[in-house]
Order: sequence, then structure tokens, then C-alpha cells
Amino acid sequence: MELRVIEKTETELRIEIAGEDHTFMNVLKGELLEAEAVSAATYDVNPEQSGGQTDPVLSITTEDGTDPLDALADAATAVRETTDDFASAFEAAV
Repeated sequence: MELRVIEKTETELRIEIAGEDHTFMNVLKGELLEAEAVSAATYDVNPEQSGGQTDPVLSITTEDGTDPLDALADAATAVRETTDDFASAFEAAV
């Protein structure tokens, strides 16, 4: 997985996440949307200017006072914790 910041302001971030697909992007977007400080989170794998399929571009908009990179880091941590919880529950079940 490679990350490339396309654009960043105090409340907005556009970042390319190379090598990922809808499965991961939907989970990450869902975690972002659960955060109170995130007002919008979307991703696109086919931007108009690309002419076709590309690596996903994640767009995040936050409320004033919240850095979108911090919101992304928090969401990534939440995804990891959920995955760890699932792995533990799975191991206990089998």
C-alpha cells in the first residue's frame, strides 16, 4: 500500500491509496463517517480526469479545528482494532 497526498488544507484532504479496492475503502470510509469531527468522507476509483480505473482517491472534510490527517489516522486505528477484535473472536470460535 502506498499513500500519496494530492491536496491538503486545514480541513480537507485528498489522498491516493495505491493497491486498494472497494473492500478496504468502504471500511475506511465508514470509520471516518463515524467520527464527529468528519463532515464528509468519500472515495473515487474512476475520477473523470483519469480516463479509466485508477487507484482510489480518498477525500475527507473535517470540522474546523480537526486536521484531516489526524482523522484519517484515528480511522485507520479503529479499523485495525476492529480487525484485531474479529481475529480474536474467530480464533476463540474455532
